[in-house]
Amino acid sequence: MTTLLDVHDLHVTYRPGTGGVPAVRGVDVAVGAGEVLGLAGESGSGKSTVALALLRLLPAGTETTGRILLEGEDVLAMRWGRLRAVRWAGASLVFQGAMHSLNPVRRIGDQIAEPMLLHRTVPSARVPARVAELLDQVGLPPSRARDHPHQLSGGQRQRVMIAMALACEPRLVIADEATTALDVMIQAQILALLRGLIADHGIGMLMISHDLSVLADTCDRVAVMYGGRIVERGPAREVVHAPIHPYADALSAAFPRIGDPASRLAPRGLPGDPPDPSEPTRGCVFRPRCAVAEAVCATVDPPLWPVDPDTEGHSDRHAACVHVGPARRPPPPQGRTAEGVGLSPSTDASGADSPARRQNAEVDRP
Repeated sequence: MTTLLDVHDLHVTYRPGTGGVPAVRGVDVAVGAGEVLGLAGESGSGKSTVALALLRLLPAGTETTGRILLEGEDVLAMRWGRLRAVRWAGASLVFQGAMHSLNPVRRIGDQIAEPMLLHRTVPSARVPARVAELLDQVGLPPSRARDHPHQLSGGQRQRVMIAMALACEPRLVIADEATTALDVMIQAQILALLRGLIADHGIGMLMISHDLSVLADTCDRVAVMYGGRIVERGPAREVVHAPIHPYADALSAAFPRIGDPASRLAPRGLPGDPPDPSEPTRGCVFRPRCAVAEAVCATVDPPLWPVDPDTEGHSDRHAACVHVGPARRPPPPQGRTAEGVGLSPSTDASGADSPARRQNAEVDRP
């Protein structure tokens, strides 16, 4: 599989001249052709910062270090002319919130045509026909090209954003909360549309969401972010249904499963507050909210350790937890098995409540 995106040790610091706010700390991700990688985490975990950093769209003065290789070229080392050519044509971004990403005074067709005209990927005479093709591809009548954004529903505007992202036939699409604020029926249609486009065109996609249920339905692999770094990554079904890191477990438990009374949401959910990136922390950043924290967690900031590695130390799953490090055994499996049978979402392999969820239940008990 051809690697389209390969990110090494990405660090992003806002306002570096005033002490700095480290929003992203040492992120490593890779996306191959025809593959969908999900990036999950609560608000403030650094997901959107990663998305904007990939195409150097962060505010001026932001400090970004590491390597962002797009088909072998380092985005951070590109000159302005080359970077301008790569945006839209090499990699495109579906921005969060179509309501605020479309120009309210320009027709839909003109906005879809703009990247094609700027990058000259289509002869000028053929642009109207290409706009009609793209609208049809995302399930909208070509006649809507003459409409303004206010004449479309939220789901239709989101489809227009996807059409714009595909206008120059990029190899990589970054979808930042592409289904946020849409009702479940429209959300399902958008996800089905994205899956079809990936299958038909062989593009790679980085899909960003706080909703693990969306990522489980669409992605091949999932990486979970907390406090600006990745705390767990691996095959989507395994990470979603059998999480290892305590935060991934809490995130998985944050949505109920139809027909499963055991997955009823706790009244208050995960105790505590997300970390303040402006406040330096020692040890594991999740420790103040963790149900299985130990004394060592106050001094050790664990890297991504391989889970159940083979004899050569390789694994397709990693977690940043001392319970997974060398000479340590991971805690009992939490949540359901990858096949979705045999265990309820709130029990481990022995049938007992998982440590993280047991503590949450105790906190919520009057």
